[in-house]
Amino acid sequence: MSGRLVVCPTPIGNLEDVTLRVLSALREADLVACEDTRRTRTLLDRYGVKAKLVSYHEHNEDRRSAELVTRMNEGATVALVSDAGMPLVSDPGYVLVRACVAAGLPVEVLPGPSAALAALVASALPADRWRFAGFLPRKKGELRRALAEPGGTLVAFEAPGRVPATLNVLAELDPEREVAVCRELTKVHEEVVRGSAAELAQRYADSPPKGEVVLVIAPAPEGDGEVDDAALEAMAKLVDAGAKPRAAASVVAELTGTSANALYKAHTTARK
Repeated sequence: MSGRLVVCPTPIGNLEDVTLRVLSALREADLVACEDTRRTRTLLDRYGVKAKLVSYHEHNEDRRSAELVTRMNEGATVALVSDAGMPLVSDPGYVLVRACVAAGLPVEVLPGPSAALAALVASALPADRWRFAGFLPRKKGELRRALAEPGGTLVAFEAPGRVPATLNVLAELDPEREVAVCRELTKVHEEVVRGSAAELAQRYADSPPKGEVVLVIAPAPEGDGEVDDAALEAMAKLVDAGAKPRAAASVVAELTGTSANALYKAHTTARK
């Protein structure tokens, strides 16, 4: 008889946020696959859960997934947890879930704590349409493009030391764009600071926030967006040097964060 995989979200800071269903699943599992056995053991000990733990992290996902699928095919029930929050969401687990689906094994996902959802609601920004970006790009051009992309409220994780730089880039793009800096959610020093990009860039310029941070950023304006003269001039120079317009637009968009479509349209209009 085949076993199954149970995906179990765990608290993002406050151990009291674990659900009864998750505790039940952890008690019933033959194996608990976890990022850090020490952190998971702290949670289990808090609630008197006795379980066999095996490490499952980004460095052993492929090998461990194959082993766990074999155990499930033999009838074992495996619970998957990450250090905090929902597995797979910027945490290990994707390889194992895909392997289970490919093997025809049942995958049950339990609801529970999520830093992204908690931050979205706490931000007081629109929650009817939103997207999760994981960790934001480090290169300025890629970051500008990610921040300028339309598609609802943007929720992203950010290293505390990089928050000032990210807010500065956002302030350059749109100083009035609303932002919430959410840190240490559910923990003793939880804090949600709301304001415009310009205001928060100034607030954190010399004092980055401490702890784990989630940024929630109001939706970017719909449409292709504006094209500044410098970007358009750079594209024109590339085209005059022999580059094809589409290729030139892509290069300038990569460097400036401007929409490639908007650049191409503006260049075409200007050359008519």
